[in-house]
Amino acid sequence: MLALLALAPALSRPAAAQERAITLASTTSTEQSGLFGHLLPIFRRETGIAVRVVAVGTGQALAIGAKGDADALLVHDRPGEDRFVAEGHGLDRRDVMANDFVIVGPAADPAGIAGGRDAAAAFARIARAQAPFASRGDDSGTHRTELRLWTKAGLEARGIGASYRELGQGMGPTLNAAAAMDAYTLTDRATWASFKNRQTLAILVQGDPALFNPYGSILVNPAKTPQIRAADARIWHEWLTSERGRAAIASFKVAGEQLFFPTGTMPSQ
Repeated sequence: MLALLALAPALSRPAAAQERAITLASTTSTEQSGLFGHLLPIFRRETGIAVRVVAVGTGQALAIGAKGDADALLVHDRPGEDRFVAEGHGLDRRDVMANDFVIVGPAADPAGIAGGRDAAAAFARIARAQAPFASRGDDSGTHRTELRLWTKAGLEARGIGASYRELGQGMGPTLNAAAAMDAYTLTDRATWASFKNRQTLAILVQGDPALFNPYGSILVNPAKTPQIRAADARIWHEWLTSERGRAAIASFKVAGEQLFFPTGTMPSQ
């Protein structure tokens, strides 16, 4: 009887109080760079809310949100984000942070792109040299940016030939494949900074404004399904763009290098 009385307070607690959490559909870059490992414990300490991340390409994250299978999104393809909101799937899109993409490739650089600042021109040189190129091929924000760069270069990616490899993989596996093949690829700087298996790969092209990489937070429209945790998702959304959230983002570093910059703070390139 005494044991049951001791357990009574715990048994009477509402289940929701023990399971306060939201599902966030986000990108592999925010997960594989280590940003969420830094950010989410801070958020949970301050709010008591756990964030369960589904890390996929941006295209998949938007599709998950459109089905109502996430409470919020943190993604990086502005045209896709605007379309998601315009179609009624999301609410209150906000700029959160940015970094940039870089073109990496083998140090031998058979396409001769090293030191350039024009990403489309670099892509054109890679195609002319018929040098291997590893594409994520997964409809991620990185893949969508890559396809826009091929178009800007006046080329169709799949028309380049056998040297163009679509992998259907996240950024980490794509970098591993590029290292194994001595291939060029496009990567976000944050995942590159955390990537250890570089072999002969090095950053060859950076600094083009076309490589700017902004991230946006979107609330999934709670009209999609009653299961959406709209109130707690709103707390996450507001925190990300608050001074506390911005400070937490800015404090994430790898080997002393800041990898994500709250909106409006990224240094000019």
